[in-house]
Amino acid sequence: MNILLLGSGGREHALAWKLAQSPRLGALFAAPGNPGIADHATLVDLDATDHAAVVDFCRAYAIGLAVIGPEAPLVDGLADTLRAAGIPAFGPGKAAAQLEGSKGFTKDLCARANIPTAGYVRAATKADALAALEGFSIPVVIKADGLAAGKGVIIAMTREEALAALDEMFSGTFGSAGEEVVIEEFLTGEEASFFALTDGSAILPFGSAQDHKRVGDGDTGPNTGGMGAYSPARVLTPELEAEVMATIIRPTVDTMAADGVPYSGVLYAGLMLTPDGPKLIEYNARFGDPECQVLMSRFDGDLADLLLAVAQGRLADQGPVSLADRTALTIVMAANGYPGTPEKGGAIANIAAAESGGAKVFQAGTAIKDGVLVANGGRVLNVTASGESVAQAQAAAYAAVDAIDFPTGFCRRDIGWREVAREAQ
Repeated sequence: MNILLLGSGGREHALAWKLAQSPRLGALFAAPGNPGIADHATLVDLDATDHAAVVDFCRAYAIGLAVIGPEAPLVDGLADTLRAAGIPAFGPGKAAAQLEGSKGFTKDLCARANIPTAGYVRAATKADALAALEGFSIPVVIKADGLAAGKGVIIAMTREEALAALDEMFSGTFGSAGEEVVIEEFLTGEEASFFALTDGSAILPFGSAQDHKRVGDGDTGPNTGGMGAYSPARVLTPELEAEVMATIIRPTVDTMAADGVPYSGVLYAGLMLTPDGPKLIEYNARFGDPECQVLMSRFDGDLADLLLAVAQGRLADQGPVSLADRTALTIVMAANGYPGTPEKGGAIANIAAAESGGAKVFQAGTAIKDGVLVANGGRVLNVTASGESVAQAQAAAYAAVDAIDFPTGFCRRDIGWREVAREAQ
């Protein structure tokens, strides 16, 4: 089977790495891919927004499965176009992808399906938002309704910060994503992420992870797309996972189907483990980044076979997902300036040395310039290692980080700190 993978980040490098291990794989193509993905796939110059060109390529190269990595092509309806052309596609259609594409859509679904989540108000104008803000205590969460590359969520610790956040949203900083906002009550507890595959009816759990969103050690500084993650998140116990499936995932899948917009793909539930039980913070309509890197490091099955079963509506025929008991941990090496304007062009060396001890370096924002690997984005490398504990995986990952020569890059030095502290007790 020939497969087309769409995307160019660390998530897609991890997917390419795992898809390339499938015994049923014929040829793997990636569009546009990156230098790391090129180790596993033939890179193709395709624009995911040009649906006709993607369909033509799939037909010309007998693509049996298209895997859509990022959220933007999903929200743009690429999966619908592919399926209409008879090409199996992994990922939700445009209407179902609103679970990520519109925070307000998801909150309204939660209200209808009685899914536990934070109290909220949607506001389409600044005046409405200011009026709604009066009904919330501080801290308060301000979210851009649409896609904002993981940066459209502001936790305001003071009333002044909340007002500044609304000014930023409605001033156009986030483009069309900020034309509407969602104001939410601030939930207390520990965050964790839960993943499940679904074809619109059957559901298979696909593990847990804990991300680290803020740019600085100790969870300080602005939010980012993610500075590192580990899996499994043991704070999400088997009992809590069962509760999440029963109160959040299953009602979501059933409600979407009943509404005539069945969801097919991976559901990534960002959760807050509150004193009252797990509550949904938000959904992503694709594998997380960098969560995908640690999930793929633990996944022991045939990814191509599993994703095709989702795309063809045969998930009920699949057995449970096989995830290794070991911990996987990934550290994001970002370019100086991130999450603001990143410094591009910095040379990167010694990846082979970093991988010599068993780590895997997934490339994200990289390019080849004059034969040299260089930084070409904000989040540049995802250095991933495994261990029998989070502490062991952390030590192995940071040893690999320290072997890499990337002078214009930086990383957090405390990824996995909560679980490391729990393990030491």
